[in-house]
Order: sequence, then structure tokens, then C-alpha cells
Amino acid sequence: MDTAPTAHPLPTTTPASDNRRRVATAAALASAVEWYDYFVFGIAAALVLGDLYFPAGSPTAGVLAAFATFAVGFLARPLGGIVAGQLGDKRGRKPMLVLALTLMGVATTGIGLLPTYDTIGVAAPILLVAFRVMQGIAVGAQWGGAMLMATEYAPEGKRGIYGSFVQLGVPIGVVTANTVFLLAGASLTDSAFAAWGWRVPFLVGLFVLVLAWYIHTRVEETPEFREAEKKLAEQEKAEQASPLRTILRGHLGTVLLAGGSFAVNTATFYIIITGVLDYTTRELGMKKSAVLTVSLCVSLTQLVLIPAAAALSDRVGRIRIYALGAAGIALWAVPLFLLIDTGSLLWLAVATFVASCFLSIMYGPQAALFAELFTPEMRYTGASLGYQIAAVCGGGLAPFVMVLLLEATGTSMAVSGYIIVLALIALASIKVLADRARSR
Repeated sequence: MDTAPTAHPLPTTTPASDNRRRVATAAALASAVEWYDYFVFGIAAALVLGDLYFPAGSPTAGVLAAFATFAVGFLARPLGGIVAGQLGDKRGRKPMLVLALTLMGVATTGIGLLPTYDTIGVAAPILLVAFRVMQGIAVGAQWGGAMLMATEYAPEGKRGIYGSFVQLGVPIGVVTANTVFLLAGASLTDSAFAAWGWRVPFLVGLFVLVLAWYIHTRVEETPEFREAEKKLAEQEKAEQASPLRTILRGHLGTVLLAGGSFAVNTATFYIIITGVLDYTTRELGMKKSAVLTVSLCVSLTQLVLIPAAAALSDRVGRIRIYALGAAGIALWAVPLFLLIDTGSLLWLAVATFVASCFLSIMYGPQAALFAELFTPEMRYTGASLGYQIAAVCGGGLAPFVMVLLLEATGTSMAVSGYIIVLALIALASIKVLADRARSR
């Protein structure tokens, strides 16, 4: 039978405040650069990768192929979460975070240097998929390490706000990726951008390797893991249970509920930043620079909303804030696309801004909420699996499903229906988690 463990108490030894700030900053930067590297692929998939790496067939077929490659990265994320979770729960949070950053830097740089289909033929899309798989493994490994570096260093009563520092990596990554693409597009002709300009954002991602070196040399392991490590050292090796085996045997239901609660957030997020970019430029005839600017501005507002929601969760409870965000997404799903379909840049901004508010309300407390579902000995594995299941079922497939629904039905209301279904699943999952918390 599945049981949801209570939150593990904070260690009695409090790390120095300067070290705490250094760790929180490093975790936030790690998250930001990883998500930047991950998001540039999504933007490029919506703008150029279909023509360059999947040239056969109609424009829609090329976009579907590019988004399918985008989704492959999500399918690889649970593998990264499982491997890094196993090692991170036994060997430490920091080594896995450094490894994830290094892998992401190599993969993103590889995409930036990859020849196109016209140059090397079918090897081009095959290598593109391989690099995307590496990106997926890296981001699957990264989130748990960065999140735990922040939350396990948090002072008492501030785990939500410290966890939100890592969550800020998402809007920072979106803002940076959109900014780099906007600058590249503004300074180059369309032909130059398609020929080589799109590669620049990928090559910028090489700086992730510098951050990996910094964390390796300057950041200490978390105090909660050190406490857990002492307990593990007292056991005989033969008696030490695999964190993954422990999760699958006793806590699989908690992992699935965590994933079910968050899939709507990742799906709606990727629909907004990649699916809507393709839809508004290809179907509604809007300028890509204008749509990217709207996405950039909306993401900037999340830099305030995410920590505000996390801080509020430290005061009134994680589940309450988390559920509010999920309910808001369900209610806004239909107005979201009614406004986008007007083809007005102003209404596009309003539609995506309101949606991002509800996404931020969920995303702010999510890191601390997932961390508190599991004890330190299995926390990296359990929290990562829950997050990555949501990423696969929600985010990875969302832009692909959106294009399919638009082609099959001819109406964006089908996409709204898709979001609503995921939101209802989230609310049901949240209710079960809340009931379990009350019963404990």
C-alpha cells in the first residue's frame, strides 16, 4: 500500500547565512542556464528546425516533426530523474547537479554546431534527436539536484521561498532565450537567420559549463543529505535499499499523484511558449518578433509572481495555493484561446499574462511541496520522478497535441478542452494529497 511520508524535519545545525545565499544563488543560476538551453530548442522548433532538419512534406508536417523531436527530450527526462535520483540519494545532490549541467552544455553546443539535412542528409535529424535526448536526460537530472540544494539549505519556515529560487530558472530561461532570439532576428536578415543566426542562441548555452565548474569547486553538499548519509553509513551495504525500489514498492501512488497534479502546469506552459508561437505566426499571420516580445514580457512578470506565491505558501500552506492555481488554469482555458484567436497583440498579451499568473501560483510552491512528500533518503528520486512524469504526460506532448487538435478539429477550443481535462486531473490529485496530509 502506498503511503505519503511526512516532511522530513530540518537539521538542527544551521548553515551560515553567506553559504546559504551562495547555495541558493548557485541553484537558481543552475536552473536558469539549464532551462535556457532547454527552451532555445522549443523556440527554434517553432521557427526554423522543421524546414532545416525535416524538409519533406508540408509545413505542418515539418512543424509536427520538429515538435515530436521537442517531445523526445521530455521522454528522456524520467531517465535522467531516475539515474540522478538514485545516485543523488546515495552520493549527494551536488555531484549530480554538476553532471547534469555538463551534459546539457555538451548537448546544446552540439545542436548549435550540427549540420542541416541538406548537408549530411538523414544523419542530421538522427543526431538532432540524439542531442535532444541528452538535453532531456540533463534537465531531468538537474531539477531535483537544484531544488534540493535550495530547499535543504532553507531556514525553518522558508522552504517555499527558497524552493522558488530554483523555479525562477524557468522564467529567467524563457526571458533569456526569447531575448537572444529577438536580438538575432533583429540584427540579421531572414535568410541569414535561417542560415546561421539561429545557431547563436545554442552556442551561448556553452556558458553552462562554467557554472558547473563553479558549483563543483565552491558549493558544499546540503546538510540534510549529510544527515541522511550518516544514517546510510550505519547500515550494512547488503541491507541498504535502492531509493528507486523503495519508491516503487511503498510510494508509487504519491509519485503518480504528484505527476498528475502538475501535468496541467507543464502542458499549459509549453502550449503558451511554443505552441502559441507556432499557431500565431503560422495560422494567424502575426509577426514572430512581436509574439516573442509578448512572451518575454509575460515571463518577466513571473519573476515576481513565483516567489510571491511561494512565500504565501510558507504562511498559509502549499496545497491551498497550489490548488488555487490549478483551478484558475481550468477556468481560464477557454478565454485564453478566445482572446488569442482575435489576432490582436494586445489580447494575446492579456490572455497569456492571466494564464501565466495561474501557472506561477502553482509553480511557486511546487518545489517545496514535492520535496516534503518524501524523506531525504528517497527525496531526490521521488520528487524527480513526480516532476518528470508530469513533464512527459503534460509538457512534452502538449505542442504536438495542440497541432494535431487544431488540424483535426479546425478550432482552438479543442486545445482549451485538453487543458481543462488536465486541470481536472490535477485538482483530483491535489485533493487526494490533501486528504492524506490531513489523515497524517
